[in-house]
Amino acid sequence: MTEVNRKIHVIGINSYKFEDLSFKLQNLILQTENIAVPNSYFGEIKSWCERDLEKKKSFFPSNSNNELLNWLKSQKTDVILISRGDPLWFGIGRILLENFSKDELSFYPSNTCIQLAFSKLKIPWQDTVNVSIHGRDSTKLVQVLKAKPSNLAIITDSNNKSLEIIKKNLSELNLIDYYDFWLCEEIGFDHENIRKLDLTESLPSNISSLNVVVLTKTKKNYSNNNLPLFGISDHIFKTFDDRPNLFTKREVRIQILADLDLPKNGVIWDIGAGCGSIGLEALKLRPNLDLFCIDKRLGSKALILENSKRLDVKPKFIFEEDINNILNKRNLSSFEKPNRLVIGGCDKKTKLQIINSLAQGMSIGDIIVIPIIDIQTIKELKKELENKNFKTNLNLIQTYKSLSISEGMRLEPSNPVFLLKGKK
Repeated sequence: MTEVNRKIHVIGINSYKFEDLSFKLQNLILQTENIAVPNSYFGEIKSWCERDLEKKKSFFPSNSNNELLNWLKSQKTDVILISRGDPLWFGIGRILLENFSKDELSFYPSNTCIQLAFSKLKIPWQDTVNVSIHGRDSTKLVQVLKAKPSNLAIITDSNNKSLEIIKKNLSELNLIDYYDFWLCEEIGFDHENIRKLDLTESLPSNISSLNVVVLTKTKKNYSNNNLPLFGISDHIFKTFDDRPNLFTKREVRIQILADLDLPKNGVIWDIGAGCGSIGLEALKLRPNLDLFCIDKRLGSKALILENSKRLDVKPKFIFEEDINNILNKRNLSSFEKPNRLVIGGCDKKTKLQIINSLAQGMSIGDIIVIPIIDIQTIKELKKELENKNFKTNLNLIQTYKSLSISEGMRLEPSNPVFLLKGKK
């Protein structure tokens, strides 16, 4: 392989001011004749020539495409390539490393636009998730939004209406009220502008093409005054921070509540309650029910209590305890027997034990609903219910949500859930 003596110096900038560069980089620019500059700020960098630079400069307008790569390959002496922020952070650095040897390249990063944005917002950003939809579709963005990180930084693209796509994705995933939306324009430059947008309104028309978006988890207090009677949105429920999707989604929850055929009075047990979404919404529909929530996860009681405040309902008992301990060690005669029973969040053996322990004492007309994601368990659970004189039926719930992408729209499938219902 032919040894290449010349260097490609890739310099990240945070402003268009020559004096903002370090003395080392100023000297490097003074000594280098050929400089490639992105078209979007070509004029600003070319104006440096007016500063009595000792050597005549040749500026190459760049679109970060094959023409730039061919120009760099054709140069016999050292060249400079101007970039923004850190060239190795969602920048041109990756492309350069694919086309040139590491020995040819030297990188001089400055602060990233995201780092500067968080410094302006005065928010710690060590746990921030970063996503770029610059020249990309929003598939990765949707995946990240589903995980509900506390802070999310998005590098946008003015050419594919990415701000509109972000707004639509947040709305489609019911996250409009979950995040504060910060639009950060021309960060570090003379016309820097940071504003918090209200996504219930239209986007501003005067938006700079050089922008990034920061989403921060809102600290707003939830009001139960505007909650619907039925089908509460997922974002209303507080969930485990490390497992934000560990609860029954709205579409499945609606069907479970319908299958329960809730009576005006009686007792409902929600086993494997998680954050309490099923039992608490049942209680909102039928306030006179006595609700028993049972979940073994540490912290589940605090979650259920918080969500009961959000829905303005009061469970009768919340047990942060393994259901096996309750069945094996407690005197079940001291518990009110369930008229409605939801069994979720446990393995097949435990589900069978719950049915065996509780179903026998249930009365004519009482109902058990079991959400199932493992098709292998259905046959045994169905047989056990039927052995306890329950008439059973099985439904498969599979929903699709429309999600906006740069080309239009696609349908995103949810995980299929089987609902096994038994009525005595």
